[in-house]
Amino acid sequence: MDSALIVSGSEKSRAALADLARLSGLTSQGAGSGSDARRLLAEHFYDLVIINTPLPDEYGTELAITASDSFCGVMLIVKSENADEVSDKVENYGVFVVEKPISRQIFFRTIRMAGVQLGRMRGLQKENLKLKNKIEEIRLVDRAKCLLIQFEEMTEPEAHRYIEKRAMDQRLSRLQVAQEILRTYEEQGNC
Repeated sequence: MDSALIVSGSEKSRAALADLARLSGLTSQGAGSGSDARRLLAEHFYDLVIINTPLPDEYGTELAITASDSFCGVMLIVKSENADEVSDKVENYGVFVVEKPISRQIFFRTIRMAGVQLGRMRGLQKENLKLKNKIEEIRLVDRAKCLLIQFEEMTEPEAHRYIEKRAMDQRLSRLQVAQEILRTYEEQGNC
């Protein structure tokens, strides 16, 4: 993790949290309200969002939930008497709830846990993108096979073999061959 957004209504708290973040190896930027934080989240990417509740314009739970959607770790610092109630609201979103007063040890441990969680989330995001690309490839190859079956009177195994052989002979991917076939039939007005 490299960067953090620190959200707190108190300048003094923001400065103290920024010092702790710096000791953890994070560069940080501060925001004094939920609306300022949302603007910064829309403009920049942060690895970690630290929210010291309550904020001047909201409590901070909605901001924590919003921030968790942007694939970053989220630490929500709350008064100990509110911790269980707040935790029930945000734990399904992967938000770490830390009770005030916060010790350095707990702060650093929570940052490490958020880093581990962030690494897993990014790995899953990468795998998800890979699967989406594979599904798109299969979809396009199947469309190309259907065109070969319809206009070239091939059987499904013949169309499959044609695409595979052409990809191998021309040193192209099956996706590239399928795209060429689709372009050919689109130009002919058959697609």
